[in-house]
Amino acid sequence: MATAPLTVQRLRELVERDEVDTVLLAATDMQGRLQGKRCAARYFLDEVLGHAAEGCDYLLAVDVEMNTVGGYTSSSWDSGYGDFVFKPDLDTLRLLPWLPGTALVVADLELVAGGPVPVSPRQVLRRQLDRLAERDLGAFVGTELEFIVFEDSYEKAWDAGYTGLTPANRYNVDYSLLGTSRVEPLLRDIRRGMAGAGLYVESAKGECFPGQHEIAFKYTDALSTCDNHSIYKTGAKEIAAAHGRSLTFMAKFDHREGNSCHIHISLRRTGGGADAMVMAGDGPHGFSPLMEHFIAGQLACLRELTYFFAPNINSYKRFAEGSFAPTAVAWGVDNRTCALRVVGRGPSLRVENRVPGGDVNQYLAVSALIAAGLHGIDNELPLEDAFTGNAYASGRPTVPRTLREAAELLEASAVARAAFGDDVVEHYLNAARVEQAAFDAAVTDWERVRGFERL
Repeated sequence: MATAPLTVQRLRELVERDEVDTVLLAATDMQGRLQGKRCAARYFLDEVLGHAAEGCDYLLAVDVEMNTVGGYTSSSWDSGYGDFVFKPDLDTLRLLPWLPGTALVVADLELVAGGPVPVSPRQVLRRQLDRLAERDLGAFVGTELEFIVFEDSYEKAWDAGYTGLTPANRYNVDYSLLGTSRVEPLLRDIRRGMAGAGLYVESAKGECFPGQHEIAFKYTDALSTCDNHSIYKTGAKEIAAAHGRSLTFMAKFDHREGNSCHIHISLRRTGGGADAMVMAGDGPHGFSPLMEHFIAGQLACLRELTYFFAPNINSYKRFAEGSFAPTAVAWGVDNRTCALRVVGRGPSLRVENRVPGGDVNQYLAVSALIAAGLHGIDNELPLEDAFTGNAYASGRPTVPRTLREAAELLEASAVARAAFGDDVVEHYLNAARVEQAAFDAAVTDWERVRGFERL
């Protein structure tokens, strides 16, 4: 089984032997989903490779249900919902072993007139990586994405209104080898599929919620990790569907433990060599001054950038005390009650941001981590003492409690506007307002149960 990276020459050979007949041309939308086209492989080689392809620009101006919504300047009925260009990034070309005869390439979105689409999540991250590069720095990232497996197919789950579903495990299987063996045929197929697609699989483990699991992948450069994250998230759903099962990455399925997506980040000098490791030093906890400023920036900006870690109404249901999801804006050394947990030592020293849930758009989240870190570094912000003990009971400021609060903080954020630009901030503020308005207009099952007879 050939694995990524897949060269164009190798793809040509596989197409000639009729082993590959389809190439997925994919970009990640605002909701973190892969969107694009299934191209006939020969057409991809003959036409798309040299000239790219085009698709409707409404893909970055719709809600989660693909409804066209107002308020976007980049795409609207007034502008005619024109096209933008899907330009393949050939460094991302790979086979997808779980889909017969299929390869995939990640695309950058560009304007038909030329130049990048500024509000595209991948472009938002590229801009922050460019800011790091101006300082001779690069970011390395790992994402830890949890999901819940159900025995019901996606179609049965839909037909049931996502109620009464049967979890693949009936009880807490956190670290349980017996519990994970019950789901191993699915987990193994996901691990093997991702390895065949070029992701470096580390391990799989059970989690707290019945049927909840996590598959971990080795860290790599920030852009590659974010590309891989989207491919994994989509592929895991496709593989689960092939097993007649479903899985969800939503941040909070019910009142119990939610799905997290802890993000680990570290910085290095781009030149390499002995001076590449810039976060370790002679200071307290083995920190360098840059590491101290980086964490201080994360703390200073966490509340105003929370939208990029928690972009949906449901995201905020996860922030509950004593749940291993953070509430307090605090940092600690190997302290899982804090929003920021520092782990590792020496070359492995890194910051884990525990705020994001499984519904996060990883490109935007990593962009926010970089923007906050650079704010701390550029302004040489001092680092407060590490928090010890139970941060849930600390009385410290908390992450925003609702999407509405997070949007208000983002709107007022000078750091966000300086780092991302007003156009990007306003684009995603509109997305938050659209989501909030949709929820405000909905009547929930909770309301019916409370009020149908008794009110």
